[in-house]
This record gives sequence, C-alpha cells and structure tokens, in this order.
Amino acid sequence: MKISLYIAKRYLFSSSSSNAINIITAIAATGVVVGSLVLFIVLSGFSGLKEYSLEYTNIFDSDLKVYPASGKTIRFTQGQKKALTSLPEVIAASQTIEERVFIQFKGKNDMAFIKGVDAHYDLVNPTDSILLSREWLAPNKREVVIGYNTSHKLGLGARDYSGLLEIFVPKPGLGQIDPLNPTKDFTKQTAVVSGIYFVNQELNSKYVFSDLNFARSLLSLDSTKISALEIKLAPNTSASKTKQKIAALFKEEVLIKTRIQQNDALYKMLNTENIAVYLICTLVMIIALFNVIGAIIMMILDKRKNIKTLYNMGATIKEIRSIFFLQGALMTLLGGALGITLGIIIVWLQAEFSLLYITPNLPYPVKLLGLNILIVFCTISGLGLLAAKIAASRVREQLLE
Repeated sequence: MKISLYIAKRYLFSSSSSNAINIITAIAATGVVVGSLVLFIVLSGFSGLKEYSLEYTNIFDSDLKVYPASGKTIRFTQGQKKALTSLPEVIAASQTIEERVFIQFKGKNDMAFIKGVDAHYDLVNPTDSILLSREWLAPNKREVVIGYNTSHKLGLGARDYSGLLEIFVPKPGLGQIDPLNPTKDFTKQTAVVSGIYFVNQELNSKYVFSDLNFARSLLSLDSTKISALEIKLAPNTSASKTKQKIAALFKEEVLIKTRIQQNDALYKMLNTENIAVYLICTLVMIIALFNVIGAIIMMILDKRKNIKTLYNMGATIKEIRSIFFLQGALMTLLGGALGITLGIIIVWLQAEFSLLYITPNLPYPVKLLGLNILIVFCTISGLGLLAAKIAASRVREQLLE
C-alpha cells in the first residue's frame, strides 16, 4: 500500500509527457474544488436563509402553546394558574385572547387579529426587539400596539391623540347583519396606539396587541376564558414530559404544541427545499466527477509502459488498480478539502463584513455550520471514491498484452 500511495502521489503531482492529459487533469481537479466550494456556499446560504425565515418564530411563538381541542376558548382558573406556575419546568406563562376584528381610523379601515396579552407576555416572548417606536402596553389601559404595515395603511402613529383607533367585533350569537344599521350588530372599543412593532411583511399587518382585560371586554368573555396559553420552558427541559404534566391540569381536552409544531408547514417547506437544493448541487457534483474518471482513464492509457513494467516486476492487477484508485481518491479528497476551506473563508467574510446584499439594508444571510462542512466532505468523499473505483477498474489484463 505504501508503494502504491507513493506512485499515486507521483502521478498526481508530476506533469505528464502529454499536455492534453495535464490539461484534463487540471480541469478535473478544478471541477472538484469548484463543486465542493459551490455546494458548501449554497448550503451555508440556505442555512442563513432558514435561520432568517424562522427568526419571527422565536418572537411570536412560545416554547409551548396550549390551544382548545374544539371551539375558540378554554377555561383557565386561578387554581390551574397556580398549579402551572409551580411546575419546575415552567419559567413563565401568559394568557392570551385572539380574534379577528375590524379596525378604523379617520375613515381608513383594515382587518386584523386582536391579541390580548397579560403582564407576563413579555417574559414568554420578549417584545423589546420588535418595537419600532414608543413602548409596549401598560397593564389595564386602553392601549394597543399595531404593526408597521397597519400604521402605514391607516396613517396612524404612536401616541397620536388627534384621534382614537376604533376596533369592531361582531356581537356574540350574531346572525345576519342589518344593512340599514350595521353598527348596532358590532361591539366597539377605542384605544390609543402606544407603540408600533416591526417583524416581517406578513406579521406587520396581522396583529393588534392589547391588554388582556381590554380584549375580554371587547369580546364579552368572562375572566376564566382564554384563547390560548403561551409557556416558556426552563433550559434543557423535556417538552414531551412537560406537555403531559400541563395536559393533566385541564379537565377539558386541549392541544399542546411546541414551537416547531406551531409552524409545522413552514418547517416542512424549508426542510424540503434544503433537501432539494442539496440533491441538485450533488447532481452537479456527479457530473463534475465524470472529469475525474476521464482524467484517470487517460492517465492509465498514458502509463501503459509503466504498468507493464510493474506487472513484470511482480505487481498484481489489484495492486496496480490501487495506484490509480489512490490517485483519484487523493484528487477528490484534496480538492474537496481545498474547496471547503475556500468556502469557509467566503462564508466567514460574508457573515462578518456583509459583502453581498439582497436589498440596500439587508445583507445576504449565511450561517457557518460544522454540519454543512461534514455533509460536503462526506458527499465529495463518497462520490470521489466511487469515481476513482470506476476509473481504476479499467486496469485489466488485456491492457498488458
């Protein structure tokens, strides 16, 4: 094996007597480097895009969320609250009420979801990172926090006392709305906008945050009814075991979802896209490795005299094949390592210095992950060894005749 490796290194790093073979070998080696470089950059870029796409889930979605199994509300008493907060796995819990509403300001209107939250909401989902202006809600006050898109559409800023935001919701048990006097079929509340939040285009027009009691009054709900319960867990807590303990606190059937389950469709879509991108890049890599097979076969034909000499000196066909197998393996492994190294440098430069921008204010997101390094190295190693094996198998007894 040592002799085979020595000869393989000589064949790989020394020039051939034929310029055509030198060019083919250089193209094959370059293809391996570029292929591994591109695969690593693409995976790192997709990892960055995935993290960027999921940023809002860490803001708007709690570690666990309790929903009603049927209907719109669940019953949550003070006794249940005390039992829940006494669990060592639970750091904080926030009661929320959510319902679609109609909002209006100075003749401009829009649809949104009112989300009533209690004083513990900020402990479950920190709000300081999303506030664009002013401050969060003050407890037990007629205040709301609206999204940037809603603010722009209604022409309404924070602490704008020139008018109040009007919030309408159909009265409970409402049948058909009276077209002659539709306002009598709605419950109306007015509020001051205390702040404006900014997350992304979808969420910036979805929610109108309010105090929990304000939302209860608007929706005519009693003090024990909530739409959901959002929970922050202690670090290194088993979500599955905690879900069982929380479910035991409710007499009625409830649904308890983790952050991933709350965004199940989004996670599935991102994972599917990640696999698709990887397979496409791997296909390009396979095509590039055909050059490696061709280069090794050309090298075998060019070294026929040397092969005959080795054979006459007692080398077996298997040992001669191992020379060209090792040559192909070295080409792909070294080329892959070089490509990954260059990819790490490029990704690090983008992460640190934002060389490429999607928009004037948004650098292209990338994430340097050890998993991506491992995936690319294993891919290039597996495909490269297979290509080297195929090429080395061309060494046969007929070649020595």
